[in-house]
Amino acid sequence: MKYNNILTEENGGIRTITINRPNKLNALNRETIEELHEAFKAAQEDKDTKIIIVTGSGEKAFVAGADISEFADYDVSEGTKLAASGQNILFDYVENLSTPVIAAVNGFALGGGLELAMACHFRVASDNAKLGLPEVSLGVIPGYGGTQRLPQLVGKGRAMEMIMTAGMIDANQALSYGLVNHVTIQEELLPLCEKIASKILRNSTVAISGAIKAINANYKDGVNGFDIEIKEFGKCFGTADFEEGTTAFLQKRKADFPGE
Repeated sequence: MKYNNILTEENGGIRTITINRPNKLNALNRETIEELHEAFKAAQEDKDTKIIIVTGSGEKAFVAGADISEFADYDVSEGTKLAASGQNILFDYVENLSTPVIAAVNGFALGGGLELAMACHFRVASDNAKLGLPEVSLGVIPGYGGTQRLPQLVGKGRAMEMIMTAGMIDANQALSYGLVNHVTIQEELLPLCEKIASKILRNSTVAISGAIKAINANYKDGVNGFDIEIKEFGKCFGTADFEEGTTAFLQKRKADFPGE
């Protein structure tokens, strides 16, 4: 599929999705959100894709927020629909993918950009990255999951401060908060993400999918994460990956998982 605002590349089971609106600092407009949904969906449905990395083009920005010009004149109903639609087709969708998603945060990750990074399964940042949710400075609140995911990642107090001040934190502060897993220089950002991805590639995709579902369950209201873990654990025993993994362990060899 041809995209106007994103680029995709596949290499050895790793699908890299690059948001490519450098003249807008990769800001998210409706078309880009829809294209990202299609790109993530295509990666999820491709059996050859084992890991997804999402990043921004250039060296300045991962995603420097939403495209404010698109919704500046919205009313209450339109604003509500904007948040509901975006969460449904992109942010919640990414969080619940069974294929691991790594955010390679290469610069500004603000507003919807930070919300996209937080929807990914974990984040790696370049040392020039700046992260924040500045929405209250525009008279609005984060609407793509920011008020929910940020406290989960950094704690309630830090999330309250970041959102209320509309300020940015740098990469090292984000690392100390637990908002990102690693910080590296710009030139090593994608290589580091690929190195981590290569470690994930050694393992069972079926088991990883179950682990993602179980971990996410802990953050859903009305869902007992322990019950989901038990269910997903049990399901593993009926997979070819479990048979191969345990057999390889007993035979003292490296497992060759079929992904089934």
